[in-house]
Amino acid sequence: MTLFLPFSGAKIALLQDGHVLIYQRDDKPGIPWPGLWDLPGGGREDDETPLACAVRESQEEFGITPQAAWVVWEKVYPGQASNGLDTWFFVAEVPAGTFEQVVFGDEGQRWEISTVTAFLARKDAIGHLQRRLQEYLDHKKQ
Repeated sequence: MTLFLPFSGAKIALLQDGHVLIYQRDDKPGIPWPGLWDLPGGGREDDETPLACAVRESQEEFGITPQAAWVVWEKVYPGQASNGLDTWFFVAEVPAGTFEQVVFGDEGQRWEISTVTAFLARKDAIGHLQRRLQEYLDHKKQ
């Protein structure tokens, strides 16, 4: 059994043919990054693994259950959460037709399927997630 150091949460970029699934966060006082465009993911619950956290959040937010076999990148970012805990970032290449199965949950204002290029260029997206996705893309080119 693999043990994970304590971590705060996980995000996952779901990619399909040069597109990424994103959503606009609620614009409520007191939440992190209100109104910005975001990727699926969130805080850890109980003793779940980083991938289990990302999968659960994807299910809750979009009704999509990413499979471990779809994951093409994972990276831990030490001490990046506001509480000083690690955060995880995953990238999954999802099969054709996956985005057609979206059932948007009750978090966020709206969702869209964006080109990766357009998401990375947005001024109203969460910057560190854009940088993490770009890091994956740069690694993929090598």
